[in-house]
Amino acid sequence: MTVTATAAAAATAPQGVRARARITAVPDGRGGTALPLLSGGGPVTLRRTRSADPAAARVTLVGAMSGPLGGDRLTVEARAEPGAALRVDGSAATLALPGRTAEPACYDVRLEVGEGGQLHWLPEPLISVRGSDLRQRLHAELAPGARLVVRDEQVLGRTGEGPGRLSSRLTVRRGGRPLLDQQLDFGPGAPGWDGGAALGGYRAVGQLLVVDPELGNKEPESARLLGESAVVTPLAGPALLVTAVAADALQLRRTLDSALTFTSW
Repeated sequence: MTVTATAAAAATAPQGVRARARITAVPDGRGGTALPLLSGGGPVTLRRTRSADPAAARVTLVGAMSGPLGGDRLTVEARAEPGAALRVDGSAATLALPGRTAEPACYDVRLEVGEGGQLHWLPEPLISVRGSDLRQRLHAELAPGARLVVRDEQVLGRTGEGPGRLSSRLTVRRGGRPLLDQQLDFGPGAPGWDGGAALGGYRAVGQLLVVDPELGNKEPESARLLGESAVVTPLAGPALLVTAVAADALQLRRTLDSALTFTSW
């Protein structure tokens, strides 16, 4: 296994930092998963950590610098090859902060899962700090027999402050066809984001997406409530989307974790 811990592309130009981290997981031939590529640096450092599942590799995102700040361009790419199992989580919340430039920060996550592969994307929450401006994008490409769990949590403002501007888009393609394309906009300049039809005064919002071929073998179901502030929505494919709002990050995490009972892996 070759592991590199150098920055793929990082610069500290006045317009912001440019950095990319990459992860590739492959079957190791012994019932486990190897990581032939683990490359990161700057604001996004990667560490292989102990996995509770002997078949899966676990990688933890470690924030080595504050940010993203205005003008930063950060990218994380994670690929689970056919038959591989990968879990990516985080060591701490990410803070979107104001920068020295009026340009928004961009944080792109690109996931790819091959046939029979599994990928859990489970970072810690993103906190939108007052005065910040962040464009977050997560795009996943799945083979028909791939499995995916994505947990995406945002907290709008630190304690006692208002939020920054946050735009978050989640797109998933399965077998080359669209499965989900959703965009959420919050904070100053986003129409109606805090009204009764959107957050209704809550300051934490999150989604849990589960894509699993086994769901296609179960009876179709209708959307239903999960507690008082979450809804489970079946998608047009073997997938479920849980959307929740909460007063704080802890309550949001508890709600989304309870939704994981819908899948056994």
